[in-house]
Amino acid sequence: MDLGPLDPIKPWLNFLHPLMMWGLLGLTLYSLYLGTKVRRTRSAEGDEKKALIKGKFNIRHHQIGSALLALMVLGTIGGMAVTYINNGKLFLGPHLIVGLTMTGLIATSAALVPFMQKGNDTARYTHITLNIVLVGLFGWQAVTGTQIVQRILENF
Repeated sequence: MDLGPLDPIKPWLNFLHPLMMWGLLGLTLYSLYLGTKVRRTRSAEGDEKKALIKGKFNIRHHQIGSALLALMVLGTIGGMAVTYINNGKLFLGPHLIVGLTMTGLIATSAALVPFMQKGNDTARYTHITLNIVLVGLFGWQAVTGTQIVQRILENF
């Protein structure tokens, strides 16, 4: 695909998606940490609960989660777009399928928030389970993505 005057940067586009996703993996792990603090705050009592409430972990977890949802969707679309721009096609394989699955998981997890805010424990446990699966898949994506970047670098 011809990008006109931007054509010289085309090969470098290959590295935007991996860099963004590594940042998102770190942000995801931070959100996991905040989520464990929210859970701990919910079950704490007395002075411990007061101290945990001051950390505003619930607000931070919600804000980071919202950013993760948006950035995961944009990162997925961006990765597919760059692949298409540079190759004229998408490569149907495990990395793409798992990436799309992760996008669906994070959207579903975020959709459970209104139910969780009303005290629905089933929604809460489903949210936690989906996000644990998401973190595991994200780790796997990091490995396979690094392998893809290595193949790109060999041809660079």
